[in-house]
Amino acid sequence: MSGMMGLLLVQARRERVLLPVWILSIAFLGFIIANAVATEFGDEAARSAIITVAGASPAFLFVRGLPDGTTVGAVVFFQGYAFTAVLAGLMSTFLVIRHTRTDEELGRAELIGSVPVRRAAPITATLILGGTANLVLAVSVAAGYVAAGLPLSGAITAGAAVGAVGAFFVAISGLVAQIMPSGRASNGAAAALVGGAYFVRGVGDAFGTPSADLTQVTSGWFSWFSPIGWGQRSRPFSVADPIPLLGLVAVSLLLALAVIWLRSKRDLGESLLAERAGRERAATGASSLLGLAWHQQRFILLGWCLFSGLLGGMAGGLGPVVTNVIGGNQSLRELIFRLVPGGRGELIDVFTTALLGIAGVLAAAAGVQVVLRLRTEEAEGRAELLLAAPRSPARWLGANLLLATVSTVMVAVVARTAAAAGLAVSGVASGPPGLLIGAALAHVPAAVVFIAATAVAFSVIPRASIALGWGFLAVGLVLGQFGELMRLPAWLQDLSAFRHTAAMPVEAFDPIAALTMTGIALTGAGLAGFLLSKRDLAA
Repeated sequence: MSGMMGLLLVQARRERVLLPVWILSIAFLGFIIANAVATEFGDEAARSAIITVAGASPAFLFVRGLPDGTTVGAVVFFQGYAFTAVLAGLMSTFLVIRHTRTDEELGRAELIGSVPVRRAAPITATLILGGTANLVLAVSVAAGYVAAGLPLSGAITAGAAVGAVGAFFVAISGLVAQIMPSGRASNGAAAALVGGAYFVRGVGDAFGTPSADLTQVTSGWFSWFSPIGWGQRSRPFSVADPIPLLGLVAVSLLLALAVIWLRSKRDLGESLLAERAGRERAATGASSLLGLAWHQQRFILLGWCLFSGLLGGMAGGLGPVVTNVIGGNQSLRELIFRLVPGGRGELIDVFTTALLGIAGVLAAAAGVQVVLRLRTEEAEGRAELLLAAPRSPARWLGANLLLATVSTVMVAVVARTAAAAGLAVSGVASGPPGLLIGAALAHVPAAVVFIAATAVAFSVIPRASIALGWGFLAVGLVLGQFGELMRLPAWLQDLSAFRHTAAMPVEAFDPIAALTMTGIALTGAGLAGFLLSKRDLAA
């Protein structure tokens, strides 16, 4: 027991900066959303209007979640719960994989195994640390809601819902670490499970049953397959129901016990899915820097494309539902068009644009992940071997930036193509192919800005580049998605590249904004290459 407690303290010390940043950021996001809703929708009529629109539109239900009344607390939970739950899941997955499969790859676990501690002691300590972190997160989120003026009982239940989702992903990430053969594969699989949970919850909510006054929606049965859907069913600010949260915690404990048992039976470095041996010699294409980058990233890119394709297909498949539900209600139509920038276009265009805005974020995330692979190669010593040959660091970075840009384009185009296919199958006109491709590519200039910013961070502060890369994207997403709701200054919202993306076909394409963002990205890429060539490789 003393050995495991020592490991717990060591792991907690390693997380003394990163974990508090995650927790405080998520709690602060909840606070500012609550404060913004109380300010922006202070009167009952305004809250009823937005909730009525959401209750009638599967697009809003898919993206945001379930309306559950028109109180301030209910609107806050509707606006922010799904997003904070996803962040809690990502925090938990990255934490667990860092201290399990990644430690095994880097040799730290072998050093720990040389002392007299039980084989499962390190992962037990990690599960305890993850559970404690999510308990602190639950308390912090609840405190943020109370500080914003929400009722104490509802705030406690809402905080517990976020923490319970995070605890579930602590356990499921531990299981993934036993199954997958590498830290990179484990991180990818665990993050995909978080995205899948959001997607499944969205499908269940989109096919939910609204009440007669459209102020409440009962989720479809499909959302039971998502832990985020379980937390949502706690309904903290209407009729609080802790049973789904208790069920989620119970499932998490069972999964944690299974993880500990599997680790006690598994040899160090082994996995349930064995890693295949590579070729004795590289293929012809993999001998170049670009080919090597493609070889390393192709399966991750495939995962991003599959997920964006599912999202796009859902956007297209729900088209007839949107048309049937809202098409005959003129007041709802007018309100939706007032809420959408540009205020023009067909109703189905508004719906698909809303969902495919998320695909633009996925495209940026895919590109950022390609760039962050460079830090992994550098930290694990492979970059030093690669650059010992007559290849410059700037060329190495440039090849990966090119692949990151291609990845962004592919993810965006796949989402839009899947949406067009879904609309065609459902019998809804989707416009000319050129317009569809243009709408997909409209998200690329904003995405490459985040790619370039991540590259600069890698060139200047390599040890912090992973946190900064994902941090840039998260801040940009928050400013783009919640900036108006928070009533942030226009100049602050404009710092997010997502704010300058034309929401085609609802908005007209803005060539000046696109060219400006492209120029910023090219400048950032050039600066990153110059700075990287001037610094030494860092462990």
